[in-house]
Amino acid sequence: MKNIITICLAFFTLTSLSAQDAKSLLDEVSKKVRSYENIKIDFKYSLNNTKENVKQDTRGDVTLQGDKYLLNMLGTTRLFDGANMVNIVPEDEEVTISKYDSTEDREITPSKMLTFYEKGYRYKMDILQNVKGRKIQYIKLIPIDSNAEIKDILLGIDLQTKHIFKLIQTDSKGTQFTITVNSFKTNQPLSATLFKFDEAKYVDDGYYINKLD
Repeated sequence: MKNIITICLAFFTLTSLSAQDAKSLLDEVSKKVRSYENIKIDFKYSLNNTKENVKQDTRGDVTLQGDKYLLNMLGTTRLFDGANMVNIVPEDEEVTISKYDSTEDREITPSKMLTFYEKGYRYKMDILQNVKGRKIQYIKLIPIDSNAEIKDILLGIDLQTKHIFKLIQTDSKGTQFTITVNSFKTNQPLSATLFKFDEAKYVDDGYYINKLD
């Protein structure tokens, strides 16, 4: 009995230390991210669902400045100016504009990709990987909400730069979404109009403008 109690105490102590170490590392990442004026990321996006035999790989890029972002992926552009969400689909020559509602926003959007873990998750240290000489420490995040659609998230952090290298999200249905960072640039010279939507230009180009309430 004494041995069992000792083993249990050791387990809970290690678990507590793991959570503390994970929080400390995440705090470092958050502090580093918030110190930049802007960030530009080129990434690879993968979707994998073995049950449905669905696999999809694509590349994209996103520019972030505070809450604002400009995302290019899967042939579409998504722009968020801090108040409005604009989706531009050249293939359909259509633009959809909607007001941002924070109460409806449950996704890990580009503006939250680097800080989403600050609320709503329990976390612990996971594996340490060597990727071409870079030490990538993974942290496992599990939603506090037991009814969340997300099962868990593995967040890979470059221990030297304290930048996020990879995000692997698994949902309750087993679908896995992976974002791998190919390049991470900071404090780039940006156009003053980068996050402004030029509606007149798209009207002149014959796009249908769909404004949602």
